[in-house]
Amino acid sequence: MFETIAAYVGAAFMVIVGMFALLKGGEPERIGAGAYLFAWFASLLVQSNAGLGVQWAMFAIDVAVLLVFIAMVWKAPRSWPVWACAMQLLTVTSHIMLMLKLPTPISAFYTVVNMTGYGIMAAIAIGTFWAWQERRAIGADAD
Repeated sequence: MFETIAAYVGAAFMVIVGMFALLKGGEPERIGAGAYLFAWFASLLVQSNAGLGVQWAMFAIDVAVLLVFIAMVWKAPRSWPVWACAMQLLTVTSHIMLMLKLPTPISAFYTVVNMTGYGIMAAIAIGTFWAWQERRAIGADAD
């Protein structure tokens, strides 16, 4: 699972941003962070290092997260779910490229999946910060 320092840094980033969203975010930020953290942990459990082909369980998890973000784009009165949804769509599209056996290096797939994960968490962090600041501005935050 965690074989390099970069993996530990990435895990720390996920946990820190997730906790920030769960503690300071509004309902959309909590739902988005909760869904993404759950999917991240589930992906760690189901990933297979046996081959470099399509990992169907990870694809199903990524599609489920995409559906959550699509629902959030539709219902949440925020702009960050649009960015998170777009990045998650890139991840799902990368899975589809592997399924179609398009001539793409596997390193490109892993780069897209990893970078979009950071982008999604950055979008959640920015959305959480603005939701927190809006609540503070109207005096609804008890900090």
